[in-house]
Amino acid sequence: MGGAVSAGEDNDELIDNLKEAQYIRTELVEQAFRAIDRADYYLEEFKDNAYKDLAWKHGNIHLSAPCIYSEVMEALDLQPGLSFLNLGSGTGYLSSMVGLILGPFGVNHGVELHSDVIEYAKQKLEFFIKTSDSFDKFEFCEPSFVTGNCLEISPDCTQYDRVYCGAGVQKEHEDYMKNLLKVGGILVMPLEEKLTKITRTGPSAWETKKILAVSFAPLIQPNHADSGKSRLVHLPPVAVRSLQDLARIAIRGTIKKIIHQETMNKNGNGLKNPPRFKRRRVRRRRMETIVFLDKEVFASRISNPSDDNNNSEDLEDERQEEEETKPSDLKPDPPVNFLREKVLSLPLPDPLKYYLLYYREK
Repeated sequence: MGGAVSAGEDNDELIDNLKEAQYIRTELVEQAFRAIDRADYYLEEFKDNAYKDLAWKHGNIHLSAPCIYSEVMEALDLQPGLSFLNLGSGTGYLSSMVGLILGPFGVNHGVELHSDVIEYAKQKLEFFIKTSDSFDKFEFCEPSFVTGNCLEISPDCTQYDRVYCGAGVQKEHEDYMKNLLKVGGILVMPLEEKLTKITRTGPSAWETKKILAVSFAPLIQPNHADSGKSRLVHLPPVAVRSLQDLARIAIRGTIKKIIHQETMNKNGNGLKNPPRFKRRRVRRRRMETIVFLDKEVFASRISNPSDDNNNSEDLEDERQEEEETKPSDLKPDPPVNFLREKVLSLPLPDPLKYYLLYYREK
């Protein structure tokens, strides 16, 4: 399902469109979406489609449409330090965005049925940690993934503050999903063709809200034909941070504060002369909704009668804006990873520097 917003040329334009369509509504969610490039989670030969608001599937690898992930992130109401369980964690794209918000003292677990998808997710996570500047700008809660059927989670597992299920849930499994939540926790899942938010307000009290109509592949039922026994999924234990980890978190946090203070002292409240560069105007467009169901595609189009009249005005405004900005157009300077530069400049042994950078190379 997807197609609710127009395609972008890059990740930032995709996020701009999601904001304009009110799928992204809070700054925290916007920051997480901008910090991780959706294309990084695509196979190389399919990256041309990364910034379209459409789901993508190749073999067992699957990504939901950006508009769906936006609604999920907003509905989860994430905060630093919470525990999160992702049922059907797939590529790890959503888990990584959630990890940026949870921070170093959160819990971030995922259950995925297919072992090959787990390996793919681990590769993408390693690539993000080693190469992305966003890893240094945010305090990160690294996801842990386990293989198994999410309907066979061990009954002695700990409960979570936030739970998301990325497959269609039948009514018969609703109570099973609810029991994964702590009191005060939030569960988001596709329930009977509706993306649903369930808040646990007490030991036996719940509030339910339907968010939007969706079409998800259903949960795969456990298969006990081989052994006749259930294969329980044991989630990772909630580990206590080591003193070494706590020291690294504290040192990186202190360096970030120093960098922030130096920037404020140098630039005042902001950039005195920020570089100007042309930003693409987002035009009003007809809204298209495309629903994928099994092997068939159903498409519907909803248009506004005033769109045609507005298009010519938008084009004229865009031409005028381009003429006004053209003489002073400047490309922004490439971003600098100030934390990495600061750590590498410290009078410390190289192994310690690389430890503070999570063993990344320059």
